[in-house]
Amino acid sequence: MGLVVVLAGALSFHQTAGAPAAEPSVPIPGGPEIISRLKKGHPRLIAVEADFARLKGDVQSQPILKKWHERLIAEGQKLLDAPPSKYEIPDGKRLLATSRRVLGRVQTLGLLYRLDGRQQWRDRAWKELAAAAAFTNWNPRHFLDTAEMTHAFAIGYDWLYDAWTPEQRKMLREAMVEKGIKLAMDVQRKTNWWARARHNWNQVCNGGIGMGALAIGDEEPELCGEFLAHALKSIQLAMAEFAPDGAWAEGPGYWSYATTYNVALLAALQTAIGTDYGLSRMPGFAEVGTFPLFMSGPFGLSFNYADAHAGTIRAPHLYWMARQFNRPAYAWYQDQVASGSPLDIIWHNDLGARYSVESEPLDKYYRGAEVASFRSAWKDKNALFIGFKAGDNKANHSNLDLGSFVLDALGVRWAEDLGSDDYNLPDYFGNKRWTYYRLRAEGHNTIVLNPDMQPDQDPRAAARIVRFESRPERAFAIADLTAAYVRNAAKAMRGITMLGRRQVLVQDEITAKQPAELWWFMHTQAKIALDSNGATATLSMGDKKLVAQILSPPDARFEVRDPVPLPGAPHPEKQAVNKGVKKLAIHLSNVTNACLRVQLTPQTGKTALPAAATQVPLERW
Repeated sequence: MGLVVVLAGALSFHQTAGAPAAEPSVPIPGGPEIISRLKKGHPRLIAVEADFARLKGDVQSQPILKKWHERLIAEGQKLLDAPPSKYEIPDGKRLLATSRRVLGRVQTLGLLYRLDGRQQWRDRAWKELAAAAAFTNWNPRHFLDTAEMTHAFAIGYDWLYDAWTPEQRKMLREAMVEKGIKLAMDVQRKTNWWARARHNWNQVCNGGIGMGALAIGDEEPELCGEFLAHALKSIQLAMAEFAPDGAWAEGPGYWSYATTYNVALLAALQTAIGTDYGLSRMPGFAEVGTFPLFMSGPFGLSFNYADAHAGTIRAPHLYWMARQFNRPAYAWYQDQVASGSPLDIIWHNDLGARYSVESEPLDKYYRGAEVASFRSAWKDKNALFIGFKAGDNKANHSNLDLGSFVLDALGVRWAEDLGSDDYNLPDYFGNKRWTYYRLRAEGHNTIVLNPDMQPDQDPRAAARIVRFESRPERAFAIADLTAAYVRNAAKAMRGITMLGRRQVLVQDEITAKQPAELWWFMHTQAKIALDSNGATATLSMGDKKLVAQILSPPDARFEVRDPVPLPGAPHPEKQAVNKGVKKLAIHLSNVTNACLRVQLTPQTGKTALPAAATQVPLERW
């Protein structure tokens, strides 16, 4: 179990863009002061003895916890016969899958042992930890691997402390010190790489190593105290990126990864030393839990911009945040998707059961990250949903996706983001990044101007949502995309509106510097049928339909294309083959001033299509 959103650890290639994040503002004491507050005895990470004692009763009396506990026992039984994890770097770069496997197994076995004290759980956890302790290293060149393995050892050391012999504790402690904390301390003393990052690497590395430091701080006070003093300052650089409203520029997938470790460290600080020094009160952090709520569609797929796929975001730490900030909506969301992981069991509460999500607004705009979402209803899997992105192409893990959108309706995703490609492709995070189709504008649901000019959006561009309105019968966002196409366009604006909570209008207004070639794209897994003149396309999945209509210009026509690079675009030999996907496209030549309007209407039964939306310039929306 363990982490519930599977992400390949990235080699980050640039910092989050925009104004530099503020330097650390929350005062942090020195190492000796931090260690002096460390609670005596174990367990003290995430949960203390009283928490585990309470859980012993709760897993018997509360139906959902009983169900999850039974599932956890079944998982533990499977682990009894599984061999310990091996040192494996299948891609030549990352031990990350092994580190996560060890963490998930130790969390599962450790919690089972705390709940029933059976020696088989302890013995199997020891086999896992002893095998990993014998690894030559924990792959510090890709430090996420080291941090997650240190996290696993911290949990194993702390939750099963009383079950280990002095010799076993010594082995675990020395492994954390030599293979994890000392190496992290070298980074912190030089204040380089992830210690200065403003993205997920900061939280994962500081969080994972910080767990180790809290686990053994009373036995290695000088080293652990020094690391914690540095880490609690360093992590503020990344936490500042949550301001002002809890969004995350790296996308929902990396939101989950970053916040998993951010919350783990804060929660462990509270249980181990009694305070997080006010880190949880940093601007925007209390709003962090809104992000998966509004970036998830009606049947669980996320708006997966940046390097991510559209799987459901499962985040047990939302239970912790619900209680920490008295935000029942966070617990409600996790109630819908929880898998029953160890942290689901530990942090679960009933705040969500008493909450009505219909009290939340239907639409949301996140400033800074510059993304918005709209929906026709909560608690309706057939609801209409749009995720729309402006944002910053310089943000870590970004794609050239300014102006892109996803669309769900009738229980189907009609307009989709293809997600990331293989991180091990040549120079995926380097000079070849913008040659890969999935990362380019033509691989997203946005526009391309003059595709012979590469890359097809300016990688340095940032775009803002300049207007956002949310009303019962109409909601919209307008993004100024001019910076993305500044080589070719004097103005490039895209507006997306939900009309009557029943249909969507995508309106692009382009003023080219000189006659230009314009492409409009929408990727879909639906079958596409064009009418006789190509002005209407009917998308179908089974008996469900979505009708796309070109409202202007009058000479524009749809065409159906394969999701492959345009002629003249980069075409690396090794990249994803986008099976099962087609691309609804519009191609206009010699564009100087264009208003391209496409209406998208979910079709149920044989009901007549709503009338075409009246043409209104974006400035008058």
